[in-house]
Amino acid sequence: MRKRRVCVVLADRANYGRLKPVMQALARRLDVEMLVVCAGTMLLERFGYPVQLVRENGFTVDGEVYLELEGSIPATMARSVGIGVLEFASEFQRLRPEIVLLVGDRFEALAAAVAAAYMNLCIVHLQGGEVSGSIDESARHAITKLAHYHVPSTRRAADFLIRLGERPETILSVGCPSSDLALRLDKNLDGDVLNSQGSGCQIDVTRNFLLALFHPVSTDYGGEMGQMEQLLAALQEVQLQTLLLWPNIDAGSDHVSKAIRVFRDRHKPGWLRTLINLNPEDYLRVLATTSCAVGNSSSFVREAGFFGTPVVLVGGRQSCREAGEHVLPVPALAAEVAAGIRKQLQRGCYPPTILYGDGQVSARVAQALASLEPYTQKRLAYSCESGVALS
Repeated sequence: MRKRRVCVVLADRANYGRLKPVMQALARRLDVEMLVVCAGTMLLERFGYPVQLVRENGFTVDGEVYLELEGSIPATMARSVGIGVLEFASEFQRLRPEIVLLVGDRFEALAAAVAAAYMNLCIVHLQGGEVSGSIDESARHAITKLAHYHVPSTRRAADFLIRLGERPETILSVGCPSSDLALRLDKNLDGDVLNSQGSGCQIDVTRNFLLALFHPVSTDYGGEMGQMEQLLAALQEVQLQTLLLWPNIDAGSDHVSKAIRVFRDRHKPGWLRTLINLNPEDYLRVLATTSCAVGNSSSFVREAGFFGTPVVLVGGRQSCREAGEHVLPVPALAAEVAAGIRKQLQRGCYPPTILYGDGQVSARVAQALASLEPYTQKRLAYSCESGVALS
């Protein structure tokens, strides 16, 4: 049997968490040869070297793409995209996949999409059509226009893809694969998972604790340090044991990290524990167990909804993204954040939602990847003669 060569691109720890169920489904198929390329922060030790986790989970890593330039400023992000195009082109030429599978809106994924499109490789893109803040939204829509097939996470996102000119028949399925992990998860959280790594107070997972994560907003570069200081001031006011994860590598991340280090040195908070990374399942267990998630991670909108976890969504990074009732948006002001935390703690757990997936997404995606017809020439789904949308 001829096997279809599908290349899965992993750009960061969140990418892996959302693609892992698809990778497991592909690995079980006899008609697919899965190739894995790890890139970006997957390869960096200061982010916990997540590529090693991929190998520990039984996957072979077929290629590595180093593209991240140090500096944490907009120019280094832009240059990293350029380096990524060069390096992904080399890896795709070496590996010769038929299909490249990408997820989300990372600039690393954009670099992979540019390289694959110009090499006439068929691109399948997950999580297109969503609305959010930061440069991520522009990157997401750019990847959509380069991609040949799509797996949007929600019905609204699927509708937006069609409005963007994508042909309805190129939408393979609807739903986020992270639902497959979340809805089948053993939610029992072992406190040693948190307390055996990182630094700070010991988290007692049998008591109320907060989960905090704040990434810089690259389109608001320069304001991220003050925003993180406001978030930390709110946490100091609430003074509930808190697990804080370090930010991603986007422009401004050094400023966010500096705010955390200065706060920690100056206040020596006995309620705070900082941690670099968690594997996908343990992160979901934390998200399911925490009394309230505070910050601006997309996982607070997406995966937290599967558990009904209360969320205080800080600032504009997820602006206009579809969310369940568990999400309370607030500006990045200490008083507003603290009030939001108290309100959510008082409210408690919300009814779970499957807005972002039904837990059966990965098998549908794997089947589609094995059976779809690759093509290279994209066209808008409008009549070439009249410019009127096709019915």
